[in-house]
Amino acid sequence: MVFKRNVESDITAVKDAKIAVYSCPFDIGTTETKGTVLIKTADELKNFSVDEEKLIENSVKALADLGITCVVSGGKVGDMMLHFANKFNIMVVRLMSKWDLRRLCKSINATALPNMTPPTAEEIGSCSVVQLEEVGDTTVVTFRQEREESAMSTIIIRGSTDNIMDDIERAIDDGVNSVKVLSRDQRCLPGAAATEIELAKQIMTFGEQTPGMEQYAIKKFAEAFEVFPKILAENTGLKANEVLANMYNAHQDTVSGMNAGINLEADNCEVMDVVERKVFDIFLTKHWGIKFAVNAACTVLVVDQIIMAKQAGGPKPRKGQADPDDD
Repeated sequence: MVFKRNVESDITAVKDAKIAVYSCPFDIGTTETKGTVLIKTADELKNFSVDEEKLIENSVKALADLGITCVVSGGKVGDMMLHFANKFNIMVVRLMSKWDLRRLCKSINATALPNMTPPTAEEIGSCSVVQLEEVGDTTVVTFRQEREESAMSTIIIRGSTDNIMDDIERAIDDGVNSVKVLSRDQRCLPGAAATEIELAKQIMTFGEQTPGMEQYAIKKFAEAFEVFPKILAENTGLKANEVLANMYNAHQDTVSGMNAGINLEADNCEVMDVVERKVFDIFLTKHWGIKFAVNAACTVLVVDQIIMAKQAGGPKPRKGQADPDDD
């Protein structure tokens, strides 16, 4: 894993690290209520600071005795704690994001502790290499596992402009999510708007066979599926009405026409067999997309009263002639 951070300690690289993760600041605890310490002599002041240093040193030494060589904190790092961490050759890294902290714990198999207490053997994480590196001009902290299997990985995107890197990031995010969904349900549907047009055709046919006023609602529901091919056609620079006409014409064939989709690579409004071209959409994506859209539409239709907000204040003055008494 890679974090865009810098290390807090003087130690910048650790091999075969044992890691303790804290979600709290890496500092001595404070009392919940304010207290006043009355010091009368210089010896009392000296002894007070010495006792505090011994307490901090014992806390860091307890971590070193457990073999811990790296500490990851989710809060600030105290100067005195950092001093003794350098003394015992303990690397200190600060991660302010709780999401990054959870990902790191999953990657190194550690448990984030809420208090500054020595962790148990089950709560200590392990990592092959923890070191400070430079990627281009950016300083990063790398947690690298040299074993074949790892619970977490980081993909570093490099590009000339921010727009290019944003596009690459979206492409990677879509690809990773597609693989994640396919690992749960491997069913796929014909893509390139072939599924939506087939649904629109069958629902329209069902609406024509339905008597009464309900057929109008069914037909409008079928027309809603035409939005998908229209958007694909407009984004490609094709005529949406011509594309819809060609796709409805192709889907009249109940055998081979069900897989007819938009050929986005053609210059004209052509259709293609998406199964032969291996253009598929994930079943779960369409299932939940249609379900959420229908639920949103039903929620809007259920609302039978709308309360409009008006501006506060009294009545506005009438527009007309000025009052002669004002002069």
